[in-house]
Amino acid sequence: MKIKNILPLILFLLSFSFYGQKTDEKREKIKAFKVSFLTTELELTSTEAEKFWPIYNAYDDKQFELRHLKMKTYLRKLDDDNINSITEKEAVTLLSQMESTDKELYLLKEKYMSNLKKILSAKKILKLRKSEDDINRKLLQQYRDKAKDKD
Repeated sequence: MKIKNILPLILFLLSFSFYGQKTDEKREKIKAFKVSFLTTELELTSTEAEKFWPIYNAYDDKQFELRHLKMKTYLRKLDDDNINSITEKEAVTLLSQMESTDKELYLLKEKYMSNLKKILSAKKILKLRKSEDDINRKLLQQYRDKAKDKD
């Protein structure tokens, strides 16, 4: 194969890997922000923290995988052009896959809550839920602010 033919392929692959790294960097920054925020808000004892973080991180990673990786695949298929062109059979399959992912998310959350109840008080679990909502609001506001700055 000639260099002329390989060069565009290499550039494409490099740009794709940089995009992936950028996304991973953003995710890591968000994770660090969450850890800092939750540590402050929950006032975990060292024993609680030792048990909490592995459970939280496993839950967060699996939830991310289900919501962002699987659901994005489904949502891409649901854009206006695709939804009008898929067959009823394809629609039934897609709907079934989405329902399956929703069930996985529900079962994951149920297991997570059960595990949390073993190590945290109900009051701290409520604080955690409120803190996660606060984090999401802050992140959304930052996103909106950045979008305004670009306009």
